[in-house]
Amino acid sequence: MPGTTEMMVILLIAVLLFGANKIPKLARSTGEAMGEFQKGREEVEQELEEMRDGGAAEGTDASTVDSAESTETATETET
Repeated sequence: MPGTTEMMVILLIAVLLFGANKIPKLARSTGEAMGEFQKGREEVEQELEEMRDGGAAEGTDASTVDSAESTETATETET
């Protein structure tokens, strides 16, 4: 994490590059962009979690079907 001196140098460079009038607009748009990025990341994480939960439930059903088919095949072979 940058210290006080480093932050002052960064602020001075920003003022020289963009001008004092544009700094608040730049900070606002940066904050909005960060918020949108975080919102998108949370949505993707939620979708992945839902897919994992759905896949686990489907996997359980598939294993039950597989074991039932194995039992039927074994019964047919014995008769």
